[in-house]
Amino acid sequence: MNWDRIQGNWKQVTGKAKEQWGKLTDDDFDVVAGRRDQLSGKIQERYGVAKDEAENQIAAWERSATDSWFSKDKTRV
Repeated sequence: MNWDRIQGNWKQVTGKAKEQWGKLTDDDFDVVAGRRDQLSGKIQERYGVAKDEAENQIAAWERSATDSWFSKDKTRV
């Protein structure tokens, strides 16, 4: 998945991010606002992991993204 697409649809994918990183607060997600570097920093802060580990987690999460993350409202009639 392309990070630009995640960033552009941040409000839609925040729920998936909350499932992945439950220690992050709503305020954290508001600050992140789709910016990958901010997400990395928040993961490091809340989980006490190194930058490389945070980046690895984000990369794995990004790879798991599917079109269904973005098309909830588009498929409903």
